[in-house]
Amino acid sequence: MKRQKLLSLVRQAVERYGMIEEDDRIAVGVSGGKDSLTLLMALKELAGFYPKRFSVCAIRVDLGYGNTDDAKVRRFCEELRTELSVVPTQIGQIVMEERKEKNPCALCAKMRKGALVQEALRMGCNKIAYAHHKDDFIETMLLSLIFQGQFYAFPPVTWFEDTQLTVIRPLMLVEEAQVRGFCSRYQVPVMKSPCPVDGATKRAYAKKLLAQIQRDHPGAKERMFHAITEGRIPDWPPVRL
Repeated sequence: MKRQKLLSLVRQAVERYGMIEEDDRIAVGVSGGKDSLTLLMALKELAGFYPKRFSVCAIRVDLGYGNTDDAKVRRFCEELRTELSVVPTQIGQIVMEERKEKNPCALCAKMRKGALVQEALRMGCNKIAYAHHKDDFIETMLLSLIFQGQFYAFPPVTWFEDTQLTVIRPLMLVEEAQVRGFCSRYQVPVMKSPCPVDGATKRAYAKKLLAQIQRDHPGAKERMFHAITEGRIPDWPPVRL
């Protein structure tokens, strides 16, 4: 995917759901993976010409596994002229060694979110951008149907009263394959996930299931995404366009 296509899809999502307002300061949660680096790059470029003035910074929550190198992310942010804050934690040790969670993802996500929110507030941000792409929305819907018996996907925009922060998901119209192609085309320095259960989670199962459904029924993925955006899911904001 070319840069212009990425920016076009991100801008469509931003304007459709009113994700960005004048003078926003947006923190991008950067894991070092393909999705978050692509989002950071897109928002940084969008800030250069978008009618509403906003700024972008990056926050990386270090899970404390001890086998990661932040140098790639630091260089990437320097090239983008974007402020980066790395938050050291022991989340990995707490979840995997001390608690020995059988299903560690929920606790890990909760603790990562807490660290990210606190740092975003410290940096004067009023919004946090998560790098969930179109496939993530559909996979979340499948997980909700299978394991919770509900038709649900996380909203494009969520405001949290307790922190006064708003979470936005500007990659929602971008497919994972497009993100992968973008990173390959522009040599984005993607880091390998240090998580010891990466690829062995319920989300990994949903990803494989979605791929199989799409192979068996071409076009099913797009129809499922349409069902999500038109499904009147609680907490979803109205479309502005």
